Amino acid sequence: MTRVTTLFTTTDSPVGELLLVGEESGTAPGGLALASLSMAGGRGATLPPQGRAAPAAFGEVEQQLREYFAGRRTRFGLEYVTPHGSAFQHRVWQALDQVPYGTTTTYGELARSLGIPRQEVRALGAAVGANPLLLVRPCHRVIGADGSLRGYAGGVERKVALLTHEGALQPMLA
Repeated sequence: MTRVTTLFTTTDSPVGELLLVGEESGTAPGGLALASLSMAGGRGATLPPQGRAAPAAFGEVEQQLREYFAGRRTRFGLEYVTPHGSAFQHRVWQALDQVPYGTTTTYGELARSLGIPRQEVRALGAAVGANPLLLVRPCHRVIGADGSLRGYAGGVERKVALLTHEGALQPMLA
């Protein structure tokens, strides 16, 4: 059985500190496959108990994040670890990858695109909320049917900041 080494680091961003967790991979650029990206203070933002701090291993991830926040990247080109989750969650997560930069979709629209019946939209919302790859798998682009911004693991204020950054929301005047 192959032993997997879990690596992690934190990095600053315009939406606060990000926790990056990955696994060593011989096929990924830089030898790392991203397992999760979470935000300080958000759901899932705890350091892995058996991981090893390895900031240098995340150079490619950090470069792509810098490009995204500088407005020079609209899609991420990273290798991901296949996350734990049900077949249903994987379908939803793959659909998130198809929501274009600078746009939003609703939970209902996402459900319709996947052929999910109306009575299962709550399960779809739970799958969106369980996304382990915030930012790079753009769950922040899913909004309520009434345009409300809710249900983001990084916090609604960060969802607003990300959608404003991408041009999907107009900046609020103070």
